[in-house]
Amino acid sequence: MPHHDVFPSPETVHWGSLDASLKPVVEIGSGDTVTIHSVSGSPAEVSRDPAHVVRPELSAIHQALSPSPGPHILTGPVYIRGAEPGDTLRVEIVDIQLRDDWGFNIIRPGKGALPDDFTDDHMMHLTIDRQARTITTPWGMVLPARPFFGIMATAPRPQDGRLTSIVPGYFGGNMDNRHLGAGAVLYLPVSVEGALFSAGDGHASQGDGEVCLTAVETGLSGTFRIDVIKGATLSVPYAETPDHLITMGFDEDLERAMQSALRAAIRMIVDRTGLTEPQAYSLCSMATDASITQVVNIKKGAHVMIPKAVINQSNRKA
Repeated sequence: MPHHDVFPSPETVHWGSLDASLKPVVEIGSGDTVTIHSVSGSPAEVSRDPAHVVRPELSAIHQALSPSPGPHILTGPVYIRGAEPGDTLRVEIVDIQLRDDWGFNIIRPGKGALPDDFTDDHMMHLTIDRQARTITTPWGMVLPARPFFGIMATAPRPQDGRLTSIVPGYFGGNMDNRHLGAGAVLYLPVSVEGALFSAGDGHASQGDGEVCLTAVETGLSGTFRIDVIKGATLSVPYAETPDHLITMGFDEDLERAMQSALRAAIRMIVDRTGLTEPQAYSLCSMATDASITQVVNIKKGAHVMIPKAVINQSNRKA
């Protein structure tokens, strides 16, 4: 199948928003692969360390564009031929590579999981060894890189207008789910012709919660195989890894976000196994993991990890 590359430039990114009226930067067919290259950071967040390379395309974007209303630089959108409202986009994350040799992490007063505990801004730059796939903190600790895109999204419904890149929703967006790395598959609803898929907010690593406000923000190169599933109406994104199915929920209240993800997990188990709802609810308590995705994007995120082995076992007994 054909392959496409989209590199970031003032003409191929949108900064801070998701919008059904955005013009696509490339058109692909269902089943094609596309590599989306991203950049991260505002002028104030760029590393000044002479050992770090700041890509000229990031500087060009800073000179030509301004963030509004959110802070994330997103590459795209990609138009997928044949995608129509009511379809589902199957996004296989084939590969993710570290693109830059630096990243940054931010603490902002009034934000994060502890909004009142830190009264000063803190900006930290970290060194990334792309070959070794490691991250070195300013205090000398070496962490393994676990790259993924914090934002993968289809366009929102036209009637919803221009939305901030900060808040996740039915279109995906700023989910910040660390399990969506290489080898995962993400399913997103299609709300406009062509779906208009965008990606950005590259993370070299992040823990569940993303508690201080950001992860290790950096540029990435992600290769996606995108298929259109016709007529597969989807109300909320879900994902799978080789070992798990993942349901997700988003809400300003973390408990409601968890409940939304849990209800989606129960529906998924019932649909795939034929178990009753009470049986599926009990199974969730015994065998699945309900986790905090992030608590920093206004709408907080929760996800439920359903082991595929449990689903397969239930099917064998059915």
